Amino acid sequence: MGQYHFKLPKMGESVTEATVTKWLKQVGDKVILDDPIVEIATDKVDTDVISEVEGVILEQRFKENDVVQVGETLLVIETEEEIDSISLPDQSKKPTEPEKNKKSENEVVASILEEEMDSIDNLITSPVEPSKRFYSPLIKSISKKEGILQEELDRIPGTGKNQRLTKSDLLDYLKNRPFKDSSKTEVYAKSSNDLTPSIENPIVTEPLLKGQNQILEMTRMEKLISEHMKSSIETSAHVQSFIEADVTDLWDWREKEKELFLKRENEKLTFTPLFVTAIIKALRDYPMLNSSVENERIIIKKEINIGMATALPDGNLIVPVIKNADHLNLVGLTKAVNDLANRARKNQLIPEEVQEGTYTFTNIGNFGSIMGTPIINQPQVGILAIGIIRKMPSVIETPNGDFIGVRRKVILSHSYDHRIINGATGGLFVKRVAEYLENWNENSPF
Repeated sequence: MGQYHFKLPKMGESVTEATVTKWLKQVGDKVILDDPIVEIATDKVDTDVISEVEGVILEQRFKENDVVQVGETLLVIETEEEIDSISLPDQSKKPTEPEKNKKSENEVVASILEEEMDSIDNLITSPVEPSKRFYSPLIKSISKKEGILQEELDRIPGTGKNQRLTKSDLLDYLKNRPFKDSSKTEVYAKSSNDLTPSIENPIVTEPLLKGQNQILEMTRMEKLISEHMKSSIETSAHVQSFIEADVTDLWDWREKEKELFLKRENEKLTFTPLFVTAIIKALRDYPMLNSSVENERIIIKKEINIGMATALPDGNLIVPVIKNADHLNLVGLTKAVNDLANRARKNQLIPEEVQEGTYTFTNIGNFGSIMGTPIINQPQVGILAIGIIRKMPSVIETPNGDFIGVRRKVILSHSYDHRIINGATGGLFVKRVAEYLENWNENSPF
């Protein structure tokens, strides 16, 4: 007989922990391969974790609503065969210095989160009553802070697994909430030396009254993104190259084809799959941009997995990944882009769909930005930001002379890791992307 130490798998490139929401199997239960064992929740996805072996559950190391770090053992399963390769290290051994530091950091994070939850509880005068419907700790925290009573919470429809209420569902409801329970709302009033909560004036106006500051606590997702971005700046030597591309022909082709494409494929043809097409072809020409750095080694990836930054309703970003994007034609890319974007906004992605990206792009033009300097999505070495497409006066060269005409232009902003990507390669790569966009072949887009 052997023991399998079932560890929390990696849930995404910026996710380091998850909350145990419900145990589907108990100690003594038999499990088979691919059996759902436990439901977990992060700020990105709610999902089931399935068994990797067959056996009997010996031990559950976490209770429901406990927070588990990626790589920690969730439970122990007794198997018929010895499994030595995945057993836990000997706890009697003295930990190395990095392990000590990691433990110290985790203890600090845990203490901060505990203090935050205590402060939230102290501000709330009427706690939410128990309910048969399951709510994650994040949902409970938001509902308490917003003064949502249990009866009102139970009426909010959910789009998560088994109609579970997600963070996006609750935030959407709050935006259109027909009333606010003023007795559960606090206004932060400024004293002589600090900011302290006040319930003497419970009315919150939109916008806030003149002279008052609104204090908002960062969400768990915002904290994770913050750490991920700071880590990227500290890890990679960021350098940017910018180039302007004339996409008039591409624009005209899409205008001509989009209605027919919608009728034929039942999919909306946006510019995103067209940009992805050009990026894929440029990555084939410059494979060094499709790589990662591990210590002093450069790993050039065989697969081209394109991450596309997607804005969520609450203003945060998530990066779903199109796996093996170079194997898809324009129709396949369009379907993948639309599907991932729609499910991302509904918080319906599974962990595998936000992992293993090899290159990322972000369409900042959706928000009216002309250009930007994006931060590399670690452990990748490059990211491309695409600005808004604008009508611009341009010099047009002809055999009969030059003249000024109106063209549609876009600025491509390429950030790359100068540790391994020099200025020539980084500049030539984004130039090649522009060339593929400018010389769009309507007969063979791939």
